[in-house]
Amino acid sequence: MMDANDNTEITVHNPRARKLRSLVWNDFTKERRPDGSYVAICNHCKKQLTASSRSGTTHLKNHLVICTSTKRGKRKKLVVRRLVLKSNDAKNEGGMSSEHSQFDQELSRQDLARMVILHGYPFNIVHHVGFRTFVRNLQPLFKMVSADIVKADCMKIYENERLRLHEMLDKLHSRVSITVDMWKSIADMDYVCLTCHYVDNDWRLEKKILNFFPLEPSEVGQDVSKIILERLREWSIDGKLCAVVLDNCSTSDLVANELIECLRMKGFLISGGDLFSARSCGHLLNLIAHKSLEVACEVIDRVRVGVQFVKTSPERLSRFQKDTDQIGIPEKPLVLDAPSSWPSTYMMLETACHYEEAFKHLAESDPDNASFLSPKDWEDVRAIVECLDVLYQALEKFSSTRIPTANLYFNDMCGIHFLLKTWYKSPQSFVASMAKEMLEKFERYWDLSRMLMTIASVLDPRYKMKSVEYFFKQICDDALEAKTRIDNVRDSFINLYNEYVGHSANSSKLQAFYAGNSGGYNGNEHVNGGEYKTSRITLSDTQRGLDQYLKETSSGHPARSDLDMYLEEAVHPSKGPEDNFDILAWWKYNAAKYPVLSMMARDIMGVPISVVPLDNEARTLNQYLSSTDPMIIECLICSQDWIGDETDASPVDALAVVPSTTLLEANGDECMLPASGD
Repeated sequence: MMDANDNTEITVHNPRARKLRSLVWNDFTKERRPDGSYVAICNHCKKQLTASSRSGTTHLKNHLVICTSTKRGKRKKLVVRRLVLKSNDAKNEGGMSSEHSQFDQELSRQDLARMVILHGYPFNIVHHVGFRTFVRNLQPLFKMVSADIVKADCMKIYENERLRLHEMLDKLHSRVSITVDMWKSIADMDYVCLTCHYVDNDWRLEKKILNFFPLEPSEVGQDVSKIILERLREWSIDGKLCAVVLDNCSTSDLVANELIECLRMKGFLISGGDLFSARSCGHLLNLIAHKSLEVACEVIDRVRVGVQFVKTSPERLSRFQKDTDQIGIPEKPLVLDAPSSWPSTYMMLETACHYEEAFKHLAESDPDNASFLSPKDWEDVRAIVECLDVLYQALEKFSSTRIPTANLYFNDMCGIHFLLKTWYKSPQSFVASMAKEMLEKFERYWDLSRMLMTIASVLDPRYKMKSVEYFFKQICDDALEAKTRIDNVRDSFINLYNEYVGHSANSSKLQAFYAGNSGGYNGNEHVNGGEYKTSRITLSDTQRGLDQYLKETSSGHPARSDLDMYLEEAVHPSKGPEDNFDILAWWKYNAAKYPVLSMMARDIMGVPISVVPLDNEARTLNQYLSSTDPMIIECLICSQDWIGDETDASPVDALAVVPSTTLLEANGDECMLPASGD
């Protein structure tokens, strides 16, 4: 007997009616005509097609291809579809979208190429049986392409994005800075990664990989500098450089000198090139940390042997843990370091000090323990930990900075300088000898970047000259030396300001005039999808700065320069260590008030002083890339960097081409490229 609530209308009227199973019905509505026949109405263009049981669905699929290809522009559809999909994913992670995007073979091919670029998949993934099955079940309309076509599509994306980046750099108001990093393939072939850093026309800190090219074994520093100059000329930025940071280049001094000599002759450099060559804070911290480990290598080796002695035997490890419980030491992972990584050595020494009493008890009770440390040894280990802790905390701070502008590091580096000089005077001979070696290394490299960092600090409205005056008085051995250095900074800052004033007056005034605009002056601005919009000059724009001009000219005193006003006015209130002050937003807001200084700030803040360099292992190309043509390597690495902002799967900032264990465990999707390309 049939349930009264059972809806059997279709069965009664048409016993042959079947459930619509094909995915094509997501884009069609089936309706019955008065004569009893059925039609399929396209949900997009409302065209009616036959829907009889004998007609099948092939003609409906064919119509979708035509319909989606004529409804709107290709690029617009691609952008809109991504926005819709991203919005739906945010609302219901992993769920089905209520609206289905239209299928387009060409756009799907672009998506496939972008997927290969973003996640480092091999081109021949399209030949993998599992991938082909997945795509076929997901979208039967997609016609799978060959690996060669995927490669060609990736190259096309690279060329298009390269043209867009070139055009953007050409319209950029600020100078740019570059970093030069050396990489190696598994076959020991050298590569150069050339990265551009800048503050864009909307006062946002940006960086883009420009080139990733191989070096021949015979090419030395002079050859490297020539190749870099050629690449910079191709990008048309050789005349707008601010600084270069060369950290892990074996011939960095030679390369920097060659670049300076060539660019200085053409008048391209600010301050005659005195600010051009710099070293990053991260590189400097690594150098002095490794120097401390060299001095203390004997006692560190004994600690390492002791940790190995405990960790390599389950029985000894169990006894060690019982001892810690009896002594009442809080549980903490016992760390064995990787000798090439000083942060891991610091953590090993720090945990060893944490378990000092347990190690002493183990040494007394186990005659096989050859890593006995005397009370003097433990005193030295604690001193090493104290020194390394300062460097480790600074490195963590530099690495975690959300917007690493150049102004953020002067105070910390001066603090480290002061502590090194304090340790150098320590009555503990071991500390004094270690600090002596660290201080010599620090001052050698600090001199290369000090003036650049100092100027960046003066351009921080929270400090201006105050920070320079305070730390130089603390660090310098006498008042005369401190005064000389402070005066030197002030003179250099004023000279740089006058140089900016002397630059092309018309272009400087025009740039400063629009710098206060909420989006920055930009004749053609990028919008979503790579399209452009024109920024019209309105009547109100011509009135910008009038209030300030009236204030200056109505007081009866001669107009002061923005430099005089900036240095004489009170510093911006600081909220201490937890201050989230956005210096770029401040300069953007005050650009009309300080037109020339804002131009200086835009250039100096973009210098990548904070870069934390990768170790040698992380700068090694994986097997897949090492066996790939250098032109394809550049295409993949640069393209991934350029299009990463379009998706949630952003590439790793540090270009970790060989994914580390930590990265793989944290989020495999964020690894730059795969460990193998099989």
